[in-house]
Order: sequence, then C-alpha cells, then structure tokens
Amino acid sequence: MPKRKTGARKKAERQKVRQKGISQQQFNIELGKHPCNSLYTCDVCSRVQKNRAFCYFCASAPKIPSCAHCGKTKCMASSSDCQLPHPARNVTGMNMVGCICDFCEAFLCHSKRCLTIHCCTCPLTDAICIECERTVWEHGGRMFRCFSCDQWLCEDDQFEHQASCQQLESETFHCLSCNRLGIYTCLRCKICFCDDHVKSVNNAAKKGEGLTCKKCGYALRETKDLSVSVRQHKFGRQ
Repeated sequence: MPKRKTGARKKAERQKVRQKGISQQQFNIELGKHPCNSLYTCDVCSRVQKNRAFCYFCASAPKIPSCAHCGKTKCMASSSDCQLPHPARNVTGMNMVGCICDFCEAFLCHSKRCLTIHCCTCPLTDAICIECERTVWEHGGRMFRCFSCDQWLCEDDQFEHQASCQQLESETFHCLSCNRLGIYTCLRCKICFCDDHVKSVNNAAKKGEGLTCKKCGYALRETKDLSVSVRQHKFGRQ
C-alpha cells in the first residue's frame, strides 16, 4: 500500500502546480496585450500605430521607446541583467535600446533575457495578412488573428474578413460526402462533415485531442456552437 499523502505534501504539490502555471503565463500572452503589438502615438506627427522602432509615416524615432518583449520604458540602475552596464543611474530613450526585432520592427531593451528570447518567440514571426498579403513592415497598423479561421489579419482588413468568415461555401449545412446534416464544421475550409465521414484512416483523433479537418488539418468545431451562415450578401462593386 502506498503511503498516504500528508496535508503538507498535498499543499506543496498544489503550490508547485500554481507556480508552474504562473511561469507559463509569460509564453501565453494575448496578441492584443503583447508589448510588440501595442498601440503607440508618434511624438512628431501624432499618428496612432503599432509599436515600432521608427514611425511608419514620418520615420522619426520615439523619444521614449518601449521594449517589445517586456514593455518597460526605463532600465533601472539596480538591474543586473543589462548587457550595457550603467551603474548608479537609470537610463531611458536610446540609452536603453539594444536592437530592433526583424519580425515586429520594434525596439528591444539591452536586457540579456529580452535579447536572447524575443526573436525566437516573437508572436509576429509569420504575420502575413491573409487578405492583402502585407507584412508588419508594409503597413502601420497592428496585426490580429481571425476568431474563426485563426489566420493573420491586418488592421485594415480585420472587420471585413471576420464579417464574411463565418459563411459556408455550400448552400446547406449538409455533409460534403453525403446528404446528412453536418455535425462538425471546418472554419478554414468552410465545409461540414457528418459523424461518419469526419474520420478517416489518415485522420484518426489522438487521445485527448479533438477532431481535425481531412482537407487542411485545422481543428473542427461543432456546428451547433457556431453562428455560421449559408446565405451570401454582396454589397458594392464586385
């Protein structure tokens, strides 16, 4: 018989789980709240844009740049992680800058942790708008993810895309392979699957994971939980 866990042992295990969850939060930051995708107002032209090293409109550098990884605007004298030591004084502005990220085009502070971690974990590494195919360097706005298909969107196309994204290509909710009502829907391919045709030899659901689309491999969602439409409304010039 295994020994029964004492109260102190149970408390220590719960604390260990909590600490692990807290340490993982730094890798699970929402895209809208990430420092590299935050809003920034230019000091010269007063245009609102994504946090970047130089203004997209007038190419001027900010007076008080913020780090794209940790979000700080001042490096304290007590910090021991600086690659450029500045004992007995706090630094701001260009004295705090270490480099520019190639993916999000924003300044990074000269902290060793930010310089070594951010470029490998930058959330905007593969950020190319699915509608206009522009990258971060080709427009001044922020980047977003579509709620339905999880594709990249720029600030100009996000509303138009998401308004038409929850719309199926077929005129009914029937399965792609038969005439039965589709229980599962792929929001990337815009097709439905019934309970029989959702699985295949190459599309077997693993233990603890959900079903995926046979065409693109994107996670399927139940049709009853979605607000998808089969009617097409076209406005303006086509």
